[in-house]
Amino acid sequence: MTVEIITPEKKLFAGETTMIRLPGSLGSFQILNNHAPIVSTLEKGIITIRQKENNEEINFDILSGLVECKKNKIIILVEV
Repeated sequence: MTVEIITPEKKLFAGETTMIRLPGSLGSFQILNNHAPIVSTLEKGIITIRQKENNEEINFDILSGLVECKKNKIIILVEV
């Protein structure tokens, strides 16, 4: 899956992942490969990404945001 995390100021992350965990407004959820299309609001919390190349996890603290997942492309707009 391709993931981009973007703030109003800069791009925080762009790359290939195997898993992403997000703080949704109605609770935390994960997106894995071939996930159904989804658009969701995000609340204050931590986004966790597992990188495809080395299986390492990266965390990002956010205040709020939006996520869109469609055809294994995930775009996340956040306020940090």
